[in-house]
Amino acid sequence: MSSATLTSKGQITIPAAVRTALGVEMGDRVEFVEIAPGHFELVAATQSVKALKGLVHKPAKPVSVAEMNAAIARQGAKAK
Repeated sequence: MSSATLTSKGQITIPAAVRTALGVEMGDRVEFVEIAPGHFELVAATQSVKALKGLVHKPAKPVSVAEMNAAIARQGAKAK
């Protein structure tokens, strides 16, 4: 288990083993994500939003708003 000390300026140094495991280097960003009250995960935010391009493909057939609403209603009915 790694630990760090908070400075008077509110800064911490991320231990080398943690930096290596996250794959972060000088100048990279990290995010603190609250997973439960008082519990956070440290996540590397090294990729730009441009890296998401192409992740979601266009549907083969366009979907109408009415079809989307019907699908949402069906899923909502299943959840009850």
